[in-house]
Amino acid sequence: MKVLVIRFSSIGDIVLTTPVVRVLKTQLHDAEVHFATKDKFAVLVESNPYIDKVQVLGKSLPDFIKQLKAERYDYIIDLHHNLRTRIIKTALGVKSYSFDKLNLQKWLLVNLKINQLPNVHIVDRCLDTLKPLGLKADALGLDYFIPEKDNVPMDWLPPDFEKGYVAYAMGAQHNTKKLPLKRMIELCDKINKPIVLLGGKEDFETAEVIRAFFERPEQSEYEAGLTELGKKTIIFNACGKFNINQSASLVKNAKYVFVHDNEWMHIAAALKKEVFSIWGNTIPEFGMYPYRTKFTVLENKKVSCRPCSKIGHAACPKGHFKCMNEIVFDFYLP
Repeated sequence: MKVLVIRFSSIGDIVLTTPVVRVLKTQLHDAEVHFATKDKFAVLVESNPYIDKVQVLGKSLPDFIKQLKAERYDYIIDLHHNLRTRIIKTALGVKSYSFDKLNLQKWLLVNLKINQLPNVHIVDRCLDTLKPLGLKADALGLDYFIPEKDNVPMDWLPPDFEKGYVAYAMGAQHNTKKLPLKRMIELCDKINKPIVLLGGKEDFETAEVIRAFFERPEQSEYEAGLTELGKKTIIFNACGKFNINQSASLVKNAKYVFVHDNEWMHIAAALKKEVFSIWGNTIPEFGMYPYRTKFTVLENKKVSCRPCSKIGHAACPKGHFKCMNEIVFDFYLP
């Protein structure tokens, strides 16, 4: 039996689909599982042993449909569910099951603060698409497979990191989903351990400001005082220096992971790390919190304007950004 799973983007959403392909491969008799995604995201699934073939969407949708028709699929599992996937499903003409995005319920929560969303993680809602096939969710969580060539050796990091470090994925697609710079510095000070900052090239300069803040030159006149105060925060800026699988390797080797509401929350969960998830304009009630791993939510529940978007904004619509500026960093790391 040949099954096509469709999820074109983005990084976090693709990681969230991994239990679906695993259940298909392990529970459906003699299953051949294909995964359709965009070219730039193929690296996320190429090493997944539960996927037999990756179908890459190029610039031409008709050519892609022709490519898929040649495979003669028995079923389509549509986890993207948009106009493009409806065109594909119609063209292929085979039985399909689609993920319900619950857009109306999300609109009600964002705009009227009426919560009619089910108390169900988005992964479990994805897995519901398999029920008509008689398949059941397992309890194995998310998957992320790092190719051997992308495992980062510990000696690539400064010597102080060899005994252990914390990863902080500081980026986010929208500014209202990440801490302001001064609060990032405050968080790093609270963590009080060696920290690897993760993000894209666009995060490098911000990470450099944080690194410079905690820089401790050799023979510093303040070194004795800092040691006496128990200050242990030192920074390695990895933003933009590693590919996504190498960055995932750094997450895998971290003792703890701090992360905004972004793809690294799901990659950390897939790697079974203890996660501290930081929420600004979005909320865990959307069903996107860390899945099947130990986690702590850091959020300010005292502001009535949350959530102000299901995705995010360039700046706080109210101008005060209290959801992040007044969040309490209530955690303890042994």
